[in-house]
Parts: sequence; C-alpha cells; structure tokens
Amino acid sequence: MNADETLAQIAKEVSTCTNCELHLSRKKAVPGEGPAHAEIMFIGEGPGFHENEQGRPFVGAAGKFLDQLLEQAGVTRAEVWIGNVVKCRPPDNRDPLPEELAACDLYLERQIEAIDPSIIVTLGRFSMGKFMPGVKISQVHGQMRKVGHRYVIAMFHPAAALHQASLKPAILEDFARLPELLKQARAALGRSAAEPGTEEPKAEEPKQLNLF
Repeated sequence: MNADETLAQIAKEVSTCTNCELHLSRKKAVPGEGPAHAEIMFIGEGPGFHENEQGRPFVGAAGKFLDQLLEQAGVTRAEVWIGNVVKCRPPDNRDPLPEELAACDLYLERQIEAIDPSIIVTLGRFSMGKFMPGVKISQVHGQMRKVGHRYVIAMFHPAAALHQASLKPAILEDFARLPELLKQARAALGRSAAEPGTEEPKAEEPKQLNLF
C-alpha cells in the first residue's frame, strides 16, 4: 500500500477500534487528518467535545487558535498532518491513561512511518512524553531535537494559552520559528522542499512573522 492507502486503512481500523475502554464512550473516533506526505506532523493529546462530535482533530477553540498560529508561520492547515496520541475522547477530558496511550500508539507509529515527516511537533506534555520522556515542557518548548532518526519540536498545547494567557507569547514565538526549523531539518535530512512525497509545495519564502 502507498501512504494514502495506509492512512485510510488506519483510519478505518480506528473507527471500529475496541482496544481500550475509550471506545465505550466515544461518539466518533478521531484518527487524524492531513496530506499523506506532510512535512510537518502535529501530535496533540486527545479529542475534546467538538472533535468527538465531528471526528476531526482540533476543531474547537484550541483548533481555531492553532489555525491562527499556522497562518502566522506561513503554513496552511491543508499542508500539515494533525492528530493526537489517543484517538477517542477521554471522559470529561481527563488525562489519557497509560493503557490508552499504549493502545493508540500502535496506530500512531504506523501513521508516522507512512507520512515520514521532516519534523514532528508535539502539542502538550503527553505527546511530548512519547518522544522526550522525563523532561519538562517549560524547559524544552520550541527546541528541535533529534529523536532516533526524526526531528521533534515540543510545544505547549494551544489550549494552554486559552487557559493561561501568560503562555501565549511563548507559543507565538515558538510557532514563528517553524519555517526556519523546517529548513534546518530538511538540510540535516538531505531533503529538498519538494520532499517527502509527490506534491509540490509552495515555492514562496516564509513571510515576515508578526508575533503580536
């Protein structure tokens, strides 16, 4: 199977998954969405109320803020892949449990392998913990690290800025650096702007970013 077919197959499996108890309370599973050869892969924590209703990631208030952050970085939502470490909404938006993270990780690893992004951006501490266990997000946010053979950037979850206004400047600054970090990752991986994948990205240079 090619990458598109693999992602479609995973989404189908996720929609009927019963590997953990989260399926008992879900309305719609949220496998993730985006182009099969996205250069940037965003991984959040788990679906919320609106995501559970629509079956799509980041469609609530945090999703609207994420769209603004992407626009600031000169990236459109259609160019990136967005998902979560758990594919079904935890009841009352509680933290995902270890067994739930483990059950969904089987799907997430296959998605990462199929997409093969230049960089992975983790949103929140649970997705960060998958790649950088034991570190504090306040100490590493915005920094790009090589984890295995992939480049990972830990960032605060967009919802954090909605609940804690003091974090907003840091989130804006971290996202503003995305174009430059993507260039660095491409160079280190020996990729051009046309890789990975078959779709030609926009050739324009990232626009000047206005943080505030």
